[in-house]
Amino acid sequence: MPNTSKKADPKLLEILVCPVTKAPLAYDEARQELVSRQAGLAFPIREGIPIMLIDEARKID
Repeated sequence: MPNTSKKADPKLLEILVCPVTKAPLAYDEARQELVSRQAGLAFPIREGIPIMLIDEARKID
């Protein structure tokens, strides 16, 4: 079965900021997440699309 997951656009990832703190986000390629260390949240990237909803974010330490 071929891998149909899409990669997120690097230019898009550069301009996105945390919706809570407005701080820059770190891209975790292995987990396909954008991480806001200040907010303690990781936002998922699904099929190449960052999901920037607080309700969809995973809490991190």
